[in-house]
Amino acid sequence: MFAEMKSSKASSSSCFINVFLISVSFCTIYLLVLLYLFRASEVANIPASSQGASAPTSLEHLVFGIASNRGSWLDRKEYAKLWWQPQKMRGCVFVESMPDNESYYNDSSSNSLLPPVCISEDTSRFRYTYRGGDRSAIRVARVVSETVALNHSGVRWFVFGDDDTVFFPENLVKTLSKYDHELWYYIGTNSEIHGQNWLFSFDMAFGGAGFALSYPLAKVLAKVFDSCLERYPHLYGSDSRIYTCLAELGVGLTHEPGFHQIDVKGDVFGLLATHPLKPLVSLHHLDHIDPIFPNMTAKQAIAHLFEAVNIDSERVLQQTVCYDRWFSWTISVSWGYAVQVFENHQFLPDVLRAHKTFRQWKKGHVVQEGYLFDTRELHIDPCRRPTIFFLDRASSGEDGIESTYRQYNSSDNCSLDMGLPKKLAEVKVFSHKLDLKIKQLQAPRRYCCDVLPFSQGEVLQLAIRECKEELIHIH
Repeated sequence: MFAEMKSSKASSSSCFINVFLISVSFCTIYLLVLLYLFRASEVANIPASSQGASAPTSLEHLVFGIASNRGSWLDRKEYAKLWWQPQKMRGCVFVESMPDNESYYNDSSSNSLLPPVCISEDTSRFRYTYRGGDRSAIRVARVVSETVALNHSGVRWFVFGDDDTVFFPENLVKTLSKYDHELWYYIGTNSEIHGQNWLFSFDMAFGGAGFALSYPLAKVLAKVFDSCLERYPHLYGSDSRIYTCLAELGVGLTHEPGFHQIDVKGDVFGLLATHPLKPLVSLHHLDHIDPIFPNMTAKQAIAHLFEAVNIDSERVLQQTVCYDRWFSWTISVSWGYAVQVFENHQFLPDVLRAHKTFRQWKKGHVVQEGYLFDTRELHIDPCRRPTIFFLDRASSGEDGIESTYRQYNSSDNCSLDMGLPKKLAEVKVFSHKLDLKIKQLQAPRRYCCDVLPFSQGEVLQLAIRECKEELIHIH
């Protein structure tokens, strides 16, 4: 009798445990289903723009606002043809009015290669009180708000420049990719000249160099910009008006040295041959300087530079220095542009200084003589200056990229001693396409180069490579 009772209790306990386990399982499954449905609902409610935020920034995420006028666009549009990519880019060139003959802007043979032309809104209601200035600065400043008003979708960055600003699109995208476009960013550069910055501001992006505003900042700026124009009628230029309004919003300039205002005149070789360790983003004032390649017009010279840009945009103007042990030469490569060969060894910091081949933007004021980058004087004896080789051609193949540079200043009346670089006719440079990751852009490092052993006769051959844990120094 006692055994039967014990067996009955054990059976009842086992049944209870089974029911409990089944109940727990059902509850767990129910909770998991609820959690899944909740997560799915959250994802469905995320805006499409946010869902795609992790996608890499591309040209399709940029909108351009280019300031021009009816008198200059006919000529300056030739610069725009070099960098504008109509299938990928959006934006407008703003002019004050169309000429009587609209084909002036909309030539059917070239219109498809250019950004569309937009007519600026009337700005006569705004006061302009800067004595001797040009009130068109107000119209140009409002290019910012009028570009935002185009109401394009999927925008991350608004980019602004002048009609003689030449952008390097791939490098522009790479540069902006370092930054979070959902934050408030004002990105650009100031003038190369101390005096220009002293006069306007060291913390203002100069408009000719181009500058970028992140989407959320541009939207807010557009809403308040007219009120800023009313408060600052006494300012000179358009970029000053933009800068002051951004300052009132509490936003400072993020400096990117790849943008170039080019506030110098004459031969800018020294400036371009010692480019910073950042991708080349823009060039400006190309009609105010000598053509950057000899025996070419300004536009032909920029088109020639784009032959290298189209092969390896990120490496263009990047300076690499190597030393030849046999002849004690120092060799500086500014890829896609020029090679300099010094007849003796030079310390690296000296090679990285820009030779003062250029002259001041304005004369007569000591402040204008100061530059915001390192410079050094040219040797008084032309025969002691480096031998310069300018880009002749570049090509890309399965084995990498080959660029060839031809000697330019061979006509100097200098000795052609066998130990001197002036006996060289050309320099060949071998490299691979540069594709820097975001972290490499944030912490850039100079590349190394080697003199190849099969260099002989009138041809010097070099190879560019990524540096290891090594020094770039005189051997």
